[in-house]
Amino acid sequence: MAEITASLVKELREKTGAGMMDCKKALSETGGDLEKAIDFLRTKGLADAAKKSGRVAAEGLVVTYLSDDLKNGAIVEVNCETDFVAKTDDFINFSNAICKLVADKKPADMDALLALDFEGATVEKTIAEKVAKIGENIRVRRFAQYDASCMLEAYIHAGGKIGVLVEFDKVTNADKELIRDIALHICAANPLCVSDKDLDPQVIAHEKEIYVQKAKESGKPDNIIEKIVEGQVNKFKQESCLVSQKFVKNPDESIAKLLGDKVVVRFTRFQLGEGIEKKKEDFAEEVRKQAGL
Repeated sequence: MAEITASLVKELREKTGAGMMDCKKALSETGGDLEKAIDFLRTKGLADAAKKSGRVAAEGLVVTYLSDDLKNGAIVEVNCETDFVAKTDDFINFSNAICKLVADKKPADMDALLALDFEGATVEKTIAEKVAKIGENIRVRRFAQYDASCMLEAYIHAGGKIGVLVEFDKVTNADKELIRDIALHICAANPLCVSDKDLDPQVIAHEKEIYVQKAKESGKPDNIIEKIVEGQVNKFKQESCLVSQKFVKNPDESIAKLLGDKVVVRFTRFQLGEGIEKKKEDFAEEVRKQAGL
């Protein structure tokens, strides 16, 4: 029997896309023989499901969960391949259950989440079984979990296309309309961070580099360039930071003014499928190919 090493498990996982625990079991059952392990996974339906895991999954849902006391919450993006599957009760219920699991168990990362128990099986195995059943790739793409000392708010836009989870301080139940408006604003305005002190210096440096280059190409003298760049950097900060943005429901008012002495501690905003390169379908070409034209 060949030694079942971590690298062997990794190789099997890369070849089949099956879960880590399933790969370990397959190698154990087949004496460490990689090819037999692949066949073992295929007989269990796991390798077939794994083939689908390489397909682009950019549809799905962003869902949120808040505890009754509004101090524990989570936001999760769960992807599938088609909007049709995303709208099924099974997918919606699964996404919401995963979000509550994240809030309850507070996994440190994606590997920890996938290893959690979910109705008698791991999350990872449950996903593989759903992939095999519906014939589409499904994956939990990302999540965030908050514990608050004061209050949380969540907001979902367009039926799960965009979602936000926000932690507030110095607010009470009397401020529900305010915190709802702030969550809605984050959804619509997509700020990078709460205030300019939270901005990544590398992001500022990158923006500044672009502004300098553009100013130089316009033929401006160095002393003028410096002033131009300073103004553009300040504008970028104002437009990128939540507290300095103009309130979407009233552009004459800044978020800082709207908040007053209330505080936004942090927020997470997920937009469904952002950063995923979607496959462009040419249906006319598809018909021509099927017709042999």
